[in-house]
Amino acid sequence: MDIQQENEAQHVFLVGAKSLGAYGGYETFVYKLTEYHQDNRKIKYHVACKANGDGCMDETAQEGVTSISGSEFEFHNAHCFKIPVPQIGAAQAIYYDMAALKECCRYIEEYRIQHPIVYIMACRIGPFAGYFYRKIHRLGGRVYLNPDGHEWLRTKWNRPIREYWKLSEQMMVRYSDLVICDSVNIEKYIRQRYGGKGMKGRNLKTTFIAYGADLTSSRLKDTDSKLVDWYREKGLKKKDYYLVVGRFVPENSFEIMIREFMISESEHDFALVTNVNDKFLDELEQKLHFKNDKRIKFVGTVYDQELLKKIRENAYAYLHGHTVGGTNPSLIEALGSTDLNLLVDVGFNREVAGECALYWNDKPGNLADLIDKTDGMRTDLIVEMGAMAKKRVAKEYTWDKICRMYEDIFVEK
Repeated sequence: MDIQQENEAQHVFLVGAKSLGAYGGYETFVYKLTEYHQDNRKIKYHVACKANGDGCMDETAQEGVTSISGSEFEFHNAHCFKIPVPQIGAAQAIYYDMAALKECCRYIEEYRIQHPIVYIMACRIGPFAGYFYRKIHRLGGRVYLNPDGHEWLRTKWNRPIREYWKLSEQMMVRYSDLVICDSVNIEKYIRQRYGGKGMKGRNLKTTFIAYGADLTSSRLKDTDSKLVDWYREKGLKKKDYYLVVGRFVPENSFEIMIREFMISESEHDFALVTNVNDKFLDELEQKLHFKNDKRIKFVGTVYDQELLKKIRENAYAYLHGHTVGGTNPSLIEALGSTDLNLLVDVGFNREVAGECALYWNDKPGNLADLIDKTDGMRTDLIVEMGAMAKKRVAKEYTWDKICRMYEDIFVEK
């Protein structure tokens, strides 16, 4: 995109993701959004990334990156800038968003960007939302917000921090020109809780746009050395393992899933693809002693997208325990590639999967019973469920559809 085209394009600043392409909903979203729009001359993206710490951006691991400076680079034709973050515990997420917004405002002012959109993901900076809202409006811009799920329900936070997240959500929703919800349930909650509480008592402007999934099959064959070597290293076999992919945090039900799998009679393995947190891992080991069960296998992270897709396709079944948030990318990706999906029974997951999955709850023995039943399911029924899931994803959750909806929002007709 040349300078004249950039001047004519709608500039969109994305704040809230740690990086492009790592585990996490926003990281997947930003990667896909910029990838699908990289040749779209109507939009110019500017993406904030963490320069250091957990989940930080390592652009050297991505192909097609053009370095601009030590802290800036181009990827998918998006201008990406890295924000150094001090290691100050839970407050670093707040610091990161504020520093990123400050840099957005500086860039908009310096380059005289006309009518920019600043799209903030997650409600972390509530007490400062009014300041940035007014600043961005003075620069001729608009503030869009994706409120994520209910951050104040996440069990990793203590009570004072949860109270902060609750207040922060309220303030950030108020200081937004548009709230983009990735779940029908989240949009309903926002409208019910904050109706009439927008700026000057106005009703909030909201819309629903889900996350997407890639429905193309993996390019890897079952005989590919990359897959064969990975299976050999992890002690796994095709269609002989249950799988979970996601961040290793309590609200993703790892304790329940591991405990229930241990008391099941399944002869399959349970492969956990996740970024292990040693403290949480030690807590689970003390509670469950899962290391004594050879079926439970923490297999590390898999950032090769083709390999990860093949691992999903070859799983006997997928376990999904996310209890907080809206439309979860890992769930949609599983529905698009794994035939049999076992989901924790919460509204977000039912909204996405409908009749295309089986459901479990946190009652002792419930998931273990479901695992034992699915172990005995007929192959034709499993294949039928997989076909239903893929059809649902193809209709509602393709990245092509999602990115077109975002284009309509960003580039007003």
